Amino acid sequence: MTIDRQTVKKIAMLAKIRVSEDEVKSFGQELGQIMKWIEQLQEVAILKEMPDTDVFKSALPMRLDQVNDGGYPEKILANAPDKMHDFFCVPKVVE
Repeated sequence: MTIDRQTVKKIAMLAKIRVSEDEVKSFGQELGQIMKWIEQLQEVAILKEMPDTDVFKSALPMRLDQVNDGGYPEKILANAPDKMHDFFCVPKVVE
């Protein structure tokens, strides 16, 4: 499958890749090879069922949702660099 120059330039623009006029032809050939590979993948017969994640259908063991440790925030926060009302204080991070 061949990809024309205009399509290569559009793909490069969408991918925000600067492509010189000399590189357009080689990128077109590479994209053609990728499209050929995708066509080969479409010929592979696949099952219509989703594969299982494990061989045995078993449920995970459940435990009771009980507090079995804790209740002493002063020990937990003893080495905290900054704390307020039994909570850790961390600097605000905004991007």
